[in-house]
Amino acid sequence: MSNIGMADLTHWPFTVVPLAAIFAPFFVGLIADRYFATEKVLGTLHFLGGIFMFLTPMFADNPPMFIFMLFLFNLCYMPTLSLANTCAFHHIQDQEKEFPVIRVFGTIGWIVAGLTVSFGLVYFVGDGIRPEATAMPLYLTSMASFAFAALTFTLPHTPPPAKGQAVSIRSISGVDAMKELGTKSFYIFIASSLLLCIPLAAYYNFTQLYLGDTGFQNIAATQTIGQASEVIFMLLMPFFFVRLGVKWMLGVGMFAWFLRYALFALGASEPTVWMIIAGIALHGICYDFFFVTGQIYVDLKASKKIRGQAQGLIVLVTYGIGMLIGAQIAGTVFNLFLGGQSALTLDQWYQFWWVPAIFSLLVFFFFILTFNDKEVEEQVKVEEIKAL
Repeated sequence: MSNIGMADLTHWPFTVVPLAAIFAPFFVGLIADRYFATEKVLGTLHFLGGIFMFLTPMFADNPPMFIFMLFLFNLCYMPTLSLANTCAFHHIQDQEKEFPVIRVFGTIGWIVAGLTVSFGLVYFVGDGIRPEATAMPLYLTSMASFAFAALTFTLPHTPPPAKGQAVSIRSISGVDAMKELGTKSFYIFIASSLLLCIPLAAYYNFTQLYLGDTGFQNIAATQTIGQASEVIFMLLMPFFFVRLGVKWMLGVGMFAWFLRYALFALGASEPTVWMIIAGIALHGICYDFFFVTGQIYVDLKASKKIRGQAQGLIVLVTYGIGMLIGAQIAGTVFNLFLGGQSALTLDQWYQFWWVPAIFSLLVFFFFILTFNDKEVEEQVKVEEIKAL
């Protein structure tokens, strides 16, 4: 929504997501892991999220309240990331092969959403108006939340993994998980994940503005190219997992973020469509090889007793702390370039994208030079041999 008077609050709407992600592990640890079946918690959270998102457009003329309603929605949404993973991992036997196939349907949902926003909602907003600039995507999100809530209650029963265990801040905050998983390689993985999520915020927060300034129409639909790529690489993940192993799956994912930002920078000065499209299409490698491989790595490292905590920990580190720092830094850098202008010039976009590009490249080198988890790599090889 471009008409709600938030010119001086460019990065605050994006900050509610990582803030909610920081609270998510505490909710999961206190309630979801101990007292209620996972599928019931998922359904309840999505129903409440649907209510909050439906009410959000009513506060379009009140930026602080508008941001607060987004925060309430994300408080409901962010716990579902680790809960959905916990539910999936509870019912599958081979994480490397089965989880990517399950996860790919979430990506298909992103594609349907993007195409619906760009092409389906035009019939409701009038000629010459971009749906992305209206409240319609928010109402679409609300309806999808209600639909998903109904579907979630039909999922297989997933009992609370920590039922009967004593409640402690150490377990809820992930300290116990860190203690069990706390090898040198795991700490390097956590540090690298946190650091990489700082430049990642620039993509999630400012790509739509960038595409608009470089002349793209139907921006939401254009970004589904990235989700289509994600589907392809999600299905190819088992093939790459065997050949690359955990270290280079994560490493390639990190390097892809550098390459994406470099393409955005090089394609900016005189808008070069193929470079910008290529940067978007890299999303499959950027997301699957980094985020999904990271989730699988954590699940391989964790015992059944702390899997929920471990998945909550990775959400806290990446979507929470990393993205929170990233949203503030990306917003500050963007505002420094913006100054008193209404939009960045193409030359300024060129300079802007090199900031996260260089940061991502440094994180890649740090990870590749220091990470070496031989135990997990051997575990992956043994499981693949058994599957043959």
